[in-house]
Amino acid sequence: MASLWDDLDSLVNSPSSFTATTGERGTIKPKANFDAEDDAVALRKAIEGLGTKEKTLIDILTHRSSAQRKLICEAYQGATSRTLVEDLKGDTTGDFEDLLVALATPPAAYDCHEVMRAMKGAGTNDSVLIEIFASRSNQQIKALTDVYLEETEKKLHLDMKSEVSGDFSTALLLLAEGKRDENTTVDAEKAKEDAKTLYDAGEKKWGTDESKFVDILCQRSIPQLRQTLVEYKNISGKTLQQSIEGEMSGELEELLVAIVKCVKSVPAYFAERLYESMKGGGTDEASLNRIMVSRSEIDLLDIRAEFKKLYEYSLHSAIKSDVSGVLGDCLESICGGDDE
Repeated sequence: MASLWDDLDSLVNSPSSFTATTGERGTIKPKANFDAEDDAVALRKAIEGLGTKEKTLIDILTHRSSAQRKLICEAYQGATSRTLVEDLKGDTTGDFEDLLVALATPPAAYDCHEVMRAMKGAGTNDSVLIEIFASRSNQQIKALTDVYLEETEKKLHLDMKSEVSGDFSTALLLLAEGKRDENTTVDAEKAKEDAKTLYDAGEKKWGTDESKFVDILCQRSIPQLRQTLVEYKNISGKTLQQSIEGEMSGELEELLVAIVKCVKSVPAYFAERLYESMKGGGTDEASLNRIMVSRSEIDLLDIRAEFKKLYEYSLHSAIKSDVSGVLGDCLESICGGDDE
C-alpha cells in the first residue's frame, strides 16, 4: 500500500480542496434538459405505486445536481402538499432511506443535520464533528451554522460548548467559527517561526503545550500550514502528524491529525475515511453515506483517484464487494466509474 503522507515537499505547490467548489471535481453533474416537474411526477409514481420503484429513485436522485434536486423537492411539494423527504422516509427504510434523504437535502442543511445528530442524546459522536469541521471551508461552516440558527433558533457555537470540553473544545470551537485565515500568500519566515513554536511546544519539551498546536493549526491559512509542515520536518526530522500522535491522545489528537491530513490532501483524507468505513467485519454505513453524498459534487473524482493510489483497488469495487442491495446500487451510482 502506498504511504499516505510521503512526498512532503510536493505539498507547497499542491492545489487545495478547501477551495474546490461544487461541480469542479464531482461525480454528480447537472443534468442537461432538466425538468423539475417531470422528475417530481416520476418520483411520485415511484413512491405511490404498488411497491416502491427504487431504481427510479436512484436514477433521478443520483443524476441531478443538488441545485436541481432542490427544484425537484419544490415541484414535488407543490404537486402533493407533502415534502419529498417525508415521503422518502415513509416509503423506504434503514440506511437506504438515510442515503436518499441525504440526497434530497441541501448540502449545508445536510452538514447541519449530521452535526445535530452527532450531538444528540447522551454522549457526542466526536468523530463526525472532527470530520466535518476539519474538512470544511469557512464558507461551508458559515452555511452550516446559518442553517442551525434558522432551524433551532440557537447558536451552534453555544450548543457545542456544552457538549465538548478541554483543549478539544477550544480547537473545535475555533474551527466552528469559520474564521480560518484565507490569505493565499505564504510567509516563509512565519512558517519557520510557527514550526519552531510547535517543535518547542511538543518534541523539545517535557510535556506538551497543546494550546500552541490548537492556535496554529486551527487558524493559519491552508497554504501557510502546508509550508509549516515542510519547515517542521526540516527542524524535527519527524512529520508534524508523527509528533502529534506521539505527544497527544484522545479527541484532540484525532482532530489535530485530521487537520494535518486535510492540509496535505482533503481527497486523500476522505479516501482513508472511506476505507476505514468498509474495512473489517462490518460497514459504517452512516460514514459511508455522509462522505459519498457530501463530496459527490466537490471532489469525489479526486477521492476515487487517491483511493486507488493508496489501496490499489477502486472505490467502486470496494463498495460493490462491501455493500449489497439497493443501498449498494445507490452508492455505486454516486461513485460513478470503476477506475479499473
